[in-house]
Amino acid sequence: MPIMSYYATEWRESGACITADPELFFPIASGGVSVRQAEQARRICAGCHVRRQCLQFAMDFGEAHGIWGGTTPEERRRARLNDAAARRSAARRSRRVAPGTAA
Repeated sequence: MPIMSYYATEWRESGACITADPELFFPIASGGVSVRQAEQARRICAGCHVRRQCLQFAMDFGEAHGIWGGTTPEERRRARLNDAAARRSAARRSRRVAPGTAA
């Protein structure tokens, strides 16, 4: 896992969330209030011009909690699984030998 540096997080200073309550982005329970908190956090993210950097940070560092770049932990987990499956599929395709050629 990469070591976090100032460079890796300087985008945070420009985030739409900078003045928001951090608890909105890290709901503790599930259901009810937590769902409303997550929805409010996602609305804040929707208008953020560093949303892409935020999501990339979460993906690069494996953030398993909270709303990052407008995504939930489950959405990021699914995206990582989909990316891994796509890489495996591409690797299998590249190993296939074209008809009429030797391996």
